[in-house]
Amino acid sequence: MVAHFLIAFAAAALAVGLALLLMRQLERRFGGAGPARGLERGIEPIVFLFRNQVLIDATGPARALLATLPGQGDWQGLTSWLAMRLPDFGALLPDLSGAARLEFKERAQGHPLRLLAEDLGEGVVRLTLADPAAENAGILVDSLSLGVMEQELEILRSTMDHSPMLAWRQDRQGQVTWANSAYMDLADARLPDQTQWPLPQIVDLSARPASGGGARRIQVDHDGQSRWYDCHVHEVAEQTVAIALPADAAVRAERALREFVQTLTKTFADLPIGLAIFDRDRNLQLFNPALIDLTGLATGFLTARPTLYAFLDRLREARMVPEPKDYRSWRNQMASLEAAASSGHHVEMWSLPGGQTYRVTGRPHPDGAVAFLFEDITSEISLTRKFRADLSLGAEVLDSLEDAVVVFAANGELLISNRRYGELWGAAAPATLDDHIAIWTQACGQSPGLAALREALHAALPDQPVRGAMAGPAGGLLSWGLRGLSGGRLLLSFAAPMPTPPLAADPPARTAPADPAETAWLRHSMSG
Repeated sequence: MVAHFLIAFAAAALAVGLALLLMRQLERRFGGAGPARGLERGIEPIVFLFRNQVLIDATGPARALLATLPGQGDWQGLTSWLAMRLPDFGALLPDLSGAARLEFKERAQGHPLRLLAEDLGEGVVRLTLADPAAENAGILVDSLSLGVMEQELEILRSTMDHSPMLAWRQDRQGQVTWANSAYMDLADARLPDQTQWPLPQIVDLSARPASGGGARRIQVDHDGQSRWYDCHVHEVAEQTVAIALPADAAVRAERALREFVQTLTKTFADLPIGLAIFDRDRNLQLFNPALIDLTGLATGFLTARPTLYAFLDRLREARMVPEPKDYRSWRNQMASLEAAASSGHHVEMWSLPGGQTYRVTGRPHPDGAVAFLFEDITSEISLTRKFRADLSLGAEVLDSLEDAVVVFAANGELLISNRRYGELWGAAAPATLDDHIAIWTQACGQSPGLAALREALHAALPDQPVRGAMAGPAGGLLSWGLRGLSGGRLLLSFAAPMPTPPLAADPPARTAPADPAETAWLRHSMSG
């Protein structure tokens, strides 16, 4: 009997030993000596402890959640965040201290959330957050993946907080559920007493474009000034995502451009020159009222933005272009005008059938555009023709004089001379007074009369004309007269040479005694 007992005991001990050995081998193969992985106890719950709405303790995941919430991570920030996700919690929040235990569940689809609120007495409230979908799941994340996700989250959060643009999200009811630092700073500056969650709505998105993705210009008033933004709106997961880019510089540039265009428009409206600007497709884009007055074209025709050739055809019908020989030559002429105007500065004179004269100027503009200026120069042409006729008449009068006449400017430059002066001193008249004196000296030689003329030319002239006589280029007597004109100009005239009478063997006897004054003048002239 004892032997049988010993045998049974030995068999049981051997079985236990084999079982322990098998368990040791399985432990070494699947995880070492640590606790079993299926019983992971390291996952902490999300629990907050508040006393009189002041945080006194929290688990690690709870503090991590507070760090991601806007604000200072206090009671206000947490309850505002919970009120946006648990509608019943927001309604029962004032009576939270009066109940010992309340449980809330998020009824919206997507990410379920459960909150357990417990009143522990003496103003202490414990809030426990749980995700029903992740309970008892035992989900583990390795430290490397978690570090990468946290780093990327920090980069995105820092980028949005340091961005000058306004970014926020709002739900279907228009409540702001998330905002970056720029939005929160602006909201705090505009409404310092209303920066509690949910944040106030700075921009009304109800008037956004029907497409939903288009940008629109919005204005936000702050400190008596207006800030402008280009707002882009998108719908994402039953939320409205809005991004407002600063547009103050663009608004100032547009305002300056608009004022500049208005100034140009007023200037063009007062110009007496007709202006027509055609784009690269040769459609009329801009014209001023003077163009209507000069061409007589209808305002409706011009506002319809006709093409360049339709514009020129209408001018031809109105007889406001030079009369061509035929239509083909006229089109070729207009094509040449358009090509010359688009390649560079081009000017044409149009003599119209009605007797008017227009100056048409073509200038290239950026992006292939071309501008035409129409200017009525009829009075200018008439004045030029009259001036030329007066000059021609004056030249004819000077050329008809028997005396040689020349006019010098105050600086000695030759202004005008008649034909008789050219015949007397040579056709190729030099440009300066000193050159003319040299020609006179070479033709007549040095003499007292020429010296007197040279001295009178370089001296201050009296009010009365100065006269004298000198030897002529042909050997006869030549009288000269000098007169001062306005502007310091000098008028010099030379009388025709006096012919010398032929010598006779017996000169005729004078019937009358010679005049003493004439004799003295002759002696002076001969000596000169």
